[in-house]
Amino acid sequence: MDWESFFSFYRKRLAEGLPAALTYHNLAHTEYVIDMAEVIGRYECMGPDDLMLLKTGALFHDMGFIFGKEDHEAKACEIIEKELPEWDFSKEDIKKIGGMIMATKIPQRPSSRLEAILADADLEYLGTAQFDAISEGLYKEMRWGLPGLSRSRWLDMQIQFIKNHSYHTRFCRQYREPIKLQHLGSLIREKQVLSQSEGRLP
Repeated sequence: MDWESFFSFYRKRLAEGLPAALTYHNLAHTEYVIDMAEVIGRYECMGPDDLMLLKTGALFHDMGFIFGKEDHEAKACEIIEKELPEWDFSKEDIKKIGGMIMATKIPQRPSSRLEAILADADLEYLGTAQFDAISEGLYKEMRWGLPGLSRSRWLDMQIQFIKNHSYHTRFCRQYREPIKLQHLGSLIREKQVLSQSEGRLP
């Protein structure tokens, strides 16, 4: 397998196929998840073969957005089932990659170590210093589809999402969960200030 050619081919597919309005689910996000899947995978002592499967799952996890938001995980699975045999992936490996892709679907319900790692890699940013910038990209993307989405409603959505979210790996529980909870506190305070401000409006 020529991994360099493989990743280059599908990076180009994402770069050319994803709508420009996707300011969160874009190639930069995919690259970030690929990198974090490897970081978490190494911490979790995954071998080289599993690391490549993880990176492949990350590469494809949002590929379905090329064809629209609805059921994009299932669409990504259709792509790998059709195309990965041409790259000499086995049926077993394609099944594992499909499981990882579906494990990124919200609410996340991973059922294997590989699935848990990719699920965490996808949302690792919740517990990092990049949270605010990445979150703004997601807000902008969602407003493209929902022009009436207010800042107040967005804060409610973020707060509820983080309250319901759980990491699945030792790495993220140790290194990302504490910072994630700090972000939750900041969002709650921002919401309180905004609510007080709105309450003073005539």
